[in-house]
Amino acid sequence: MMKKQPKLTVVGAGPGDVELITLKAIKALENADVVLYDALVNPELLDYINPKAELIFVGKRRGCYRYQQEQINELIVARGFSHGHVVRLKGGDPFIFGRGAEEMQYAATYGLEVAVIPGISSSLAVPAYQNIPLTKRGSSESFWVITGTTKQHKLSNDVRLAAKSNATVVVLMGMGKLSEIVSLFKEEGKSELPVAIIQNGTTPEEKIGIGTVDTIEEVVSKNNLSNPAIIVLGEVVKHRQQLADVKQEVVLKSVV
Repeated sequence: MMKKQPKLTVVGAGPGDVELITLKAIKALENADVVLYDALVNPELLDYINPKAELIFVGKRRGCYRYQQEQINELIVARGFSHGHVVRLKGGDPFIFGRGAEEMQYAATYGLEVAVIPGISSSLAVPAYQNIPLTKRGSSESFWVITGTTKQHKLSNDVRLAAKSNATVVVLMGMGKLSEIVSLFKEEGKSELPVAIIQNGTTPEEKIGIGTVDTIEEVVSKNNLSNPAIIVLGEVVKHRQQLADVKQEVVLKSVV
Protein backbone atom coordinates (compact mmCIF):
# COMPACT_ATOMS: atom_id res chain seq x y z
CA MET A 1 0.00 0.00 0.00
CA MET A 2 1.41 3.38 -1.05
CA LYS A 3 2.02 5.79 1.84
CA LYS A 4 -0.14 8.92 1.71
CA GLN A 5 1.34 12.35 1.10
CA PRO A 6 1.51 14.23 4.44
CA LYS A 7 -0.85 17.18 4.13
CA LEU A 8 -2.40 19.83 6.35
CA THR A 9 -5.60 21.64 5.42
CA VAL A 10 -6.60 24.41 7.80
CA VAL A 11 -10.37 24.80 7.63
CA GLY A 12 -12.61 27.59 8.89
CA ALA A 13 -15.79 26.22 10.45
CA GLY A 14 -17.62 29.55 10.58
CA PRO A 15 -19.05 31.39 13.59
CA GLY A 16 -21.33 28.70 15.05
CA ASP A 17 -24.36 28.11 12.84
CA VAL A 18 -23.66 24.71 11.26
CA GLU A 19 -24.95 25.92 7.88
CA LEU A 20 -22.34 28.68 7.66
CA ILE A 21 -19.54 26.31 6.67
CA THR A 22 -18.51 26.18 3.01
CA LEU A 23 -18.98 23.27 0.61
CA LYS A 24 -15.23 23.17 0.10
CA ALA A 25 -14.74 22.75 3.85
CA ILE A 26 -17.26 19.88 3.99
CA LYS A 27 -15.40 18.11 1.18
CA ALA A 28 -12.14 18.45 3.12
CA LEU A 29 -13.77 16.88 6.19
CA GLU A 30 -15.06 14.01 4.08
CA ASN A 31 -11.55 13.35 2.78
CA ALA A 32 -9.68 13.74 6.07
CA ASP A 33 -7.61 11.02 7.72
CA VAL A 34 -7.30 12.97 10.98
CA VAL A 35 -9.28 15.99 12.24
CA LEU A 36 -8.03 18.24 15.03
CA TYR A 37 -10.89 20.47 16.16
CA ASP A 38 -11.41 23.38 18.54
CA ALA A 39 -13.91 24.11 21.32
CA LEU A 40 -15.87 26.71 19.32
CA VAL A 41 -16.57 24.30 16.46
CA ASN A 42 -20.24 23.27 16.29
CA PRO A 43 -20.35 19.55 17.29
CA GLU A 44 -22.87 18.89 14.48
CA LEU A 45 -20.06 19.44 11.97
CA LEU A 46 -18.33 16.30 13.24
CA ASP A 47 -21.07 14.30 11.50
CA TYR A 48 -19.61 15.36 8.14
CA ILE A 49 -16.17 13.92 8.87
CA ASN A 50 -14.93 10.77 7.17
CA PRO A 51 -16.15 7.99 9.54
CA LYS A 52 -12.73 6.31 9.30
CA ALA A 53 -10.88 9.46 10.36
CA GLU A 54 -9.33 9.94 13.78
CA LEU A 55 -10.92 12.82 15.74
CA ILE A 56 -8.82 14.72 18.25
CA PHE A 57 -10.19 17.56 20.41
CA VAL A 58 -7.48 20.17 20.90
CA GLY A 59 -9.54 23.15 22.06
CA LYS A 60 -9.61 25.03 25.32
CA ARG A 61 -12.55 25.68 27.62
CA ARG A 62 -12.62 28.35 30.34
CA GLY A 63 -8.86 28.78 30.16
CA CYS A 64 -8.17 25.04 30.41
CA TYR A 65 -5.84 23.91 27.63
CA ARG A 66 -6.05 20.27 26.62
CA TYR A 67 -3.04 20.83 24.35
CA GLN A 68 -0.59 23.72 24.26
CA GLN A 69 -0.03 25.30 20.83
CA GLU A 70 3.43 23.70 20.51
CA GLN A 71 1.86 20.29 21.12
CA ILE A 72 -0.80 20.93 18.49
CA ASN A 73 1.88 21.86 15.97
CA GLU A 74 3.82 18.67 16.72
CA LEU A 75 0.63 16.59 16.56
CA ILE A 76 -0.19 17.95 13.11
CA VAL A 77 3.21 16.95 11.76
CA ALA A 78 3.24 13.54 13.46
CA ARG A 79 -0.24 12.62 12.23
CA GLY A 80 0.58 13.94 8.77
CA PHE A 81 3.43 11.48 8.42
CA SER A 82 1.59 8.58 10.09
CA HIS A 83 -1.90 9.05 8.60
CA GLY A 84 -1.75 11.43 5.63
CA HIS A 85 -4.34 14.20 5.37
CA VAL A 86 -4.74 16.22 8.57
CA VAL A 87 -7.60 18.72 8.75
CA ARG A 88 -7.29 21.43 11.37
CA LEU A 89 -10.88 22.55 11.99
CA LYS A 90 -11.07 25.98 13.61
CA GLY A 91 -13.96 28.27 14.54
CA GLY A 92 -14.63 31.33 12.39
CA ASP A 93 -11.88 32.08 9.89
CA PRO A 94 -8.46 30.57 10.68
CA PHE A 95 -6.60 33.61 9.34
CA ILE A 96 -8.38 36.08 11.65
CA PHE A 97 -6.88 35.64 15.12
CA GLY A 98 -6.98 31.89 14.59
CA ARG A 99 -3.29 30.84 14.46
CA GLY A 100 -3.98 29.08 11.18
CA ALA A 101 -1.05 30.82 9.51
CA GLU A 102 1.31 29.75 12.32
CA GLU A 103 0.25 26.12 12.08
CA MET A 104 0.65 26.07 8.31
CA GLN A 105 4.10 27.62 8.53
CA TYR A 106 5.21 25.06 11.12
CA ALA A 107 3.88 22.14 9.08
CA ALA A 108 5.50 23.45 5.88
CA THR A 109 8.92 23.54 7.53
CA TYR A 110 8.63 19.76 8.03
CA GLY A 111 7.69 19.16 4.42
CA LEU A 112 3.89 18.84 4.70
CA GLU A 113 1.79 20.09 1.82
CA VAL A 114 -0.37 22.90 3.22
CA ALA A 115 -3.64 24.56 2.23
CA VAL A 116 -6.29 26.77 3.79
CA ILE A 117 -10.06 26.86 3.30
CA PRO A 118 -11.37 30.22 4.55
CA GLY A 119 -14.30 30.36 6.93
CA ILE A 120 -16.92 33.02 7.58
CA SER A 121 -15.49 35.19 10.34
CA SER A 122 -17.56 35.81 13.44
CA SER A 123 -16.46 39.45 13.21
CA LEU A 124 -18.69 39.82 10.14
CA ALA A 125 -21.39 37.19 10.57
CA VAL A 126 -22.34 37.67 14.22
CA PRO A 127 -23.27 41.37 13.86
CA ALA A 128 -25.02 40.55 10.55
CA TYR A 129 -27.23 37.96 12.26
CA GLN A 130 -28.40 40.74 14.56
CA ASN A 131 -29.05 43.08 11.61
CA ILE A 132 -25.97 45.18 12.36
CA PRO A 133 -24.02 46.03 9.17
CA LEU A 134 -20.36 46.93 9.67
CA THR A 135 -20.61 49.58 6.95
CA LYS A 136 -23.58 51.67 5.92
CA ARG A 137 -23.77 54.78 3.76
CA GLY A 138 -23.89 57.85 5.97
CA SER A 139 -22.86 55.92 9.10
CA SER A 140 -19.59 54.12 8.47
CA GLU A 141 -17.09 54.04 5.62
CA SER A 142 -14.77 51.42 7.14
CA PHE A 143 -14.37 48.99 10.00
CA TRP A 144 -11.65 47.75 12.33
CA VAL A 145 -11.46 44.20 13.62
CA ILE A 146 -9.23 44.10 16.69
CA THR A 147 -8.28 41.45 19.20
CA GLY A 148 -9.14 42.48 22.74
CA THR A 149 -6.15 40.71 24.23
CA THR A 150 -2.67 40.63 22.73
CA LYS A 151 -0.01 37.95 23.16
CA GLN A 152 1.13 39.89 26.24
CA HIS A 153 -2.46 39.72 27.63
CA LYS A 154 -2.84 43.48 27.26
CA LEU A 155 -5.40 45.53 25.35
CA SER A 156 -4.24 46.22 21.81
CA ASN A 157 -3.11 49.82 21.27
CA ASP A 158 -5.09 49.72 18.02
CA VAL A 159 -8.27 50.19 20.09
CA ARG A 160 -7.03 53.64 21.08
CA LEU A 161 -6.35 54.50 17.44
CA ALA A 162 -9.72 53.11 16.33
CA ALA A 163 -11.53 55.17 18.96
CA LYS A 164 -10.24 58.30 17.25
CA SER A 165 -11.76 57.28 13.90
CA ASN A 166 -15.32 57.27 12.58
CA ALA A 167 -15.07 53.58 11.70
CA THR A 168 -17.13 50.74 13.11
CA VAL A 169 -14.97 48.94 15.67
CA VAL A 170 -15.35 45.19 16.26
CA VAL A 171 -13.45 43.75 19.20
CA LEU A 172 -12.99 39.98 19.50
CA MET A 173 -12.06 38.34 22.80
CA GLY A 174 -12.44 41.69 24.54
CA MET A 175 -14.94 41.16 27.34
CA GLY A 176 -12.20 41.04 29.97
CA LYS A 177 -11.01 44.45 28.77
CA LEU A 178 -14.42 46.11 28.39
CA SER A 179 -13.77 48.76 31.05
CA GLU A 180 -10.53 49.78 29.35
CA ILE A 181 -12.23 49.85 25.95
CA VAL A 182 -15.08 52.12 27.00
CA SER A 183 -12.64 54.40 28.85
CA LEU A 184 -10.72 54.98 25.62
CA PHE A 185 -13.90 55.89 23.75
CA LYS A 186 -15.02 58.21 26.57
CA GLU A 187 -11.68 60.01 26.32
CA GLU A 188 -12.57 60.74 22.69
CA GLY A 189 -15.92 62.25 23.72
CA LYS A 190 -17.93 59.26 22.47
CA SER A 191 -19.98 58.42 25.55
CA GLU A 192 -23.18 58.31 23.47
CA LEU A 193 -21.77 56.05 20.74
CA PRO A 194 -23.99 52.94 20.31
CA VAL A 195 -22.53 49.60 21.41
CA ALA A 196 -23.72 46.03 20.92
CA ILE A 197 -22.36 42.96 22.67
CA ILE A 198 -23.35 39.61 21.20
CA GLN A 199 -22.64 36.36 23.02
CA ASN A 200 -22.65 32.93 21.32
CA GLY A 201 -23.52 34.58 18.01
CA THR A 202 -25.38 32.61 15.30
CA THR A 203 -26.16 29.78 17.75
CA PRO A 204 -29.41 28.92 19.60
CA GLU A 205 -27.75 30.28 22.79
CA GLU A 206 -27.24 33.73 21.28
CA LYS A 207 -27.69 36.69 23.65
CA ILE A 208 -27.38 40.40 22.92
CA GLY A 209 -27.06 43.59 24.89
CA ILE A 210 -27.47 47.06 23.36
CA GLY A 211 -26.37 50.30 24.96
CA THR A 212 -23.92 53.16 24.59
CA VAL A 213 -20.30 53.57 25.60
CA ASP A 214 -21.64 55.15 28.80
CA THR A 215 -24.16 52.40 29.67
CA ILE A 216 -22.85 49.16 28.14
CA GLU A 217 -21.15 47.90 31.31
CA GLU A 218 -24.49 48.10 33.15
CA VAL A 219 -26.14 46.27 30.23
CA VAL A 220 -23.53 43.51 30.43
CA SER A 221 -24.11 43.09 34.15
CA LYS A 222 -27.90 43.11 33.81
CA ASN A 223 -27.90 40.56 30.98
CA ASN A 224 -25.06 38.47 32.41
CA LEU A 225 -23.10 38.63 29.16
CA SER A 226 -19.68 36.99 28.95
CA ASN A 227 -17.28 35.29 26.52
CA PRO A 228 -17.47 34.08 23.83
CA ALA A 229 -18.79 37.46 22.76
CA ILE A 230 -18.18 40.18 20.20
CA ILE A 231 -18.19 43.91 20.93
CA VAL A 232 -19.42 46.26 18.19
CA LEU A 233 -19.01 50.02 18.61
CA GLY A 234 -20.42 52.42 16.04
CA GLU A 235 -23.40 54.28 14.62
CA VAL A 236 -24.26 51.18 12.55
CA VAL A 237 -25.61 49.53 15.71
CA LYS A 238 -28.65 51.82 15.33
CA HIS A 239 -29.60 50.03 12.08
CA ARG A 240 -30.95 47.09 14.08
CA GLN A 241 -33.58 49.24 15.77
CA GLN A 242 -34.24 51.28 12.64
CA LEU A 243 -35.05 48.07 10.76
CA ALA A 244 -37.30 46.89 13.58
CA ASP A 245 -39.13 50.24 13.49
CA VAL A 246 -39.70 49.94 9.74
CA LYS A 247 -41.10 46.44 10.16
CA GLN A 248 -43.40 47.68 12.92
CA GLU A 249 -44.68 50.52 10.72
CA VAL A 250 -45.47 48.04 7.93
CA VAL A 251 -47.39 45.86 10.37
CA LEU A 252 -49.39 48.82 11.71
CA LYS A 253 -50.22 50.02 8.19
CA SER A 254 -51.41 46.56 7.21
CA VAL A 255 -53.71 46.47 10.26
CA VAL A 256 -55.18 49.87 9.41
